[in-house]
Amino acid sequence: MALPVLSSSAVKFRRVLAQFPQELSLAFAYGSGVFRQAGASAEHGENNMLDFVFAVDDAVSWHMTNLLKNRSHYSFLKYFGPKKITTIQRYGAGIYYNTLVPCNGRVKILAQNENSKLQAALVSNLKSAVTAAFLMLPESFSEEDLYMQIAGLSYSGDFRMIIGEDKSKVQNIVKPNVAHFQKLYSNILQDCPQVVYKHHLGRLEIDKSPEGQFTQLMALPKTLQQKITALVNPPGKNRDVEEILLQVAHDPDCGFVVNQGISGIVRSSSIVQSAKTILTAGAKKSITYSMKKLYKMTKGGLKKTS
Repeated sequence: MALPVLSSSAVKFRRVLAQFPQELSLAFAYGSGVFRQAGASAEHGENNMLDFVFAVDDAVSWHMTNLLKNRSHYSFLKYFGPKKITTIQRYGAGIYYNTLVPCNGRVKILAQNENSKLQAALVSNLKSAVTAAFLMLPESFSEEDLYMQIAGLSYSGDFRMIIGEDKSKVQNIVKPNVAHFQKLYSNILQDCPQVVYKHHLGRLEIDKSPEGQFTQLMALPKTLQQKITALVNPPGKNRDVEEILLQVAHDPDCGFVVNQGISGIVRSSSIVQSAKTILTAGAKKSITYSMKKLYKMTKGGLKKTS
């Protein structure tokens, strides 16, 4: 589901896209350059970096064309050709990350492989995020609590939240954008049999019984189920996933176990992806970008203490 953006912004985004190879299955912009974040009003506008994700069917062909069109965007990896660039892209999160790309301003570009089942995967991802959030929330909570939990999933375990990111980042994302979160998730919440969604009150109630939690655990992505299984199952004991998840469902610390599983996935991915950035973006741009992040983190901390 696409969220509406101002027509002037849409024109700006299309101008950026026009400077890249057009063999894209999906392209979207995100971040504070698209949706306002709390505490960023003074910086919001033309000076904000635009973040894009490009999804392509054939990463080798796309990089080959982009090397001809925008060779200066690449680090020293351009000398190794599109096949080597794509090989490096596959490590970590499977993304080729570049930052501070000169393109009508400062733009951060991600190129990512995808397949024809993309739309179904996007919907499935929204549902999985809701399910994971349910497991980590109490029996009754507000819509904002839910969206804070969802928005925090990708930062849970990310070492950059220790140094490099504003500690209030999740809150800054959610508070000005509750209406956008509602557009994405309201249909999922209304159709979910395990939740009582009191839309007019902005409140939700979920089934926290072991049976209810087991149903939610079984609906999680397989990668997360396997991570949870590895955390709970003692070494040398061979039990199936369903048996272990049933045990977790009866555990009073079920939400904590789920959070640990998510953190483990994000942590390893964020470390590899950050290390890879030195190759894909180049050392100079990586340092410049990191210093800007540190400045924003320090600025956010000073605002909270003042």
